[in-house]
Amino acid sequence: MKSAVYYGFRNYLNFKGEATRPEFWWFYLFFHVAYILGVVLEIALGLNGFIGFVSVVVWLPLLSVSVRRMHDAGKSGWFLLVPIFNLYLLVQPSHLEKSATPDY
Repeated sequence: MKSAVYYGFRNYLNFKGEATRPEFWWFYLFFHVAYILGVVLEIALGLNGFIGFVSVVVWLPLLSVSVRRMHDAGKSGWFLLVPIFNLYLLVQPSHLEKSATPDY
């Protein structure tokens, strides 16, 4: 998990290449945990706008990982604009996972 989050932040401006399914899902989980912690801290400490700051900081890397996941599924990153098709693509095996499995 730690490497997926690190790689997501390290390549936040990289919209080319591919991201594996575990990398995408670990970063997606991190995004939601960060959001929930941001809400809790905003309520507990009375910080106005803190959740907005957290969302902006984590949103661009999430978008980048999502576009790279679409590339890994063999689709254009523009398919992120089609929500129903995304559910289908997110469960598809990646090109990297296909090539790693031997043919029996």
